Amino acid sequence: MGNRVMIKGSQSLVDEIRSFYKNDEKENKGEYIVFFAKTKELAVTVYSSKKSDEFKVVFVGEHALSEAKRFDENADLSEKSKLNNEKVTQKAPSKACWLSLKDQIGSDEVGTGDLFGPICVCAAYVKKEDIPLLRELGVDDSKRLTDKRIREIGEVLIKKIDYSQVSLDNVKYNQINEKGLNMNEMKAKMHNQVLKNLKKKYPKVQMTIIDQFCSEDTYYRYLFGEPEIVDKITFRTKAESYFPCVAVASIIARFSFLQKMDKISEKYGVEIPFGASAKVTEFAKDFAKKHGVEELKKIAKANFKNLAEII
Repeated sequence: MGNRVMIKGSQSLVDEIRSFYKNDEKENKGEYIVFFAKTKELAVTVYSSKKSDEFKVVFVGEHALSEAKRFDENADLSEKSKLNNEKVTQKAPSKACWLSLKDQIGSDEVGTGDLFGPICVCAAYVKKEDIPLLRELGVDDSKRLTDKRIREIGEVLIKKIDYSQVSLDNVKYNQINEKGLNMNEMKAKMHNQVLKNLKKKYPKVQMTIIDQFCSEDTYYRYLFGEPEIVDKITFRTKAESYFPCVAVASIIARFSFLQKMDKISEKYGVEIPFGASAKVTEFAKDFAKKHGVEELKKIAKANFKNLAEII
C-alpha cells in the first residue's frame, strides 16, 4: 500500500490537484470523492465534506510525502506510515539500490511544482570510479534528502562530478508559456540541451537516462525542429532511485534551485515559500499587495491556478 499522507485545503487546492494530475485522472464513484488520480506508484484522492468547505487530499504510495509537499510544505506521514517506515528502515540496506554502475549520463529537473522559483534541469556524467564517493556521500533520490543535506552534498558534487545545468526563470517561463508552450515542452527542450552538452564531451557513453515526465513519443514530438536531438534514451519514472547519474543530477538541480530561491528571498527581504499550497497562495496575495502584480509575475509562474484570482 505504501506511505499515506493527508493534507487539507479549500477549493483552490482542489483546482491545483486537478490541474497537476489531470492526465492521470480515473473514474471513482465513492461517496464524497470529488477527484481521483492514479499512476503505477501513486494514488491521489480528494474528499469533500458536508460540514465545511474544506477538502481532504490523501496521497498513497512510496513517494506520497514528496508529492504532498508539492502542495503543502508542512505535509507529514500518517502515524501508521511512520511506524511502518521505522520497521522497514531497520531492515533496509544502507546503500541505494542502483540498477547499473556503468558509465552513464542522466538528467532530472526540479521547480516544476513550485509556484515560485525557476525550473532547474541538470544532466550528470557518472563513471564507475565515482560510485565509492557517491556511496560515501549518501547520494540518493533528492526527494528523500533534506534541503540541508542537499546543500552539503551539492557543494561536493559540483566540484567532483561533470555536469551541465540550465535554469528557466519565471520571467522567461511566462513569456514562453504565453506563446503556447506548455511546461513539459519547455522541460523537454531543457533536458535535450543539458544532455547534448554532456554527450558532446563523452560521445562514447552509451547509457543515457531521463527521469520520465511524459511518454517517449511525446518527448520527441516536443523536440521536433530542434537542430540537434539526443536519442537512444532510456525513459524511467523515479529514475533517480535506480541510476546514480540521475540521482546526482537530481541533487545538483535541487542545489541550484535552492541557491536561486535564496537570492530571490534576499532580494525581497522575506523567505519565499516552496510548493503550491494554499499557504503559498496566501503568501502570493500578500506579496502582490506589497509589491504589485507585475512584480509577482517576475518570480511566480503566472499560469498556475493559484494566481488566477490575483492576476
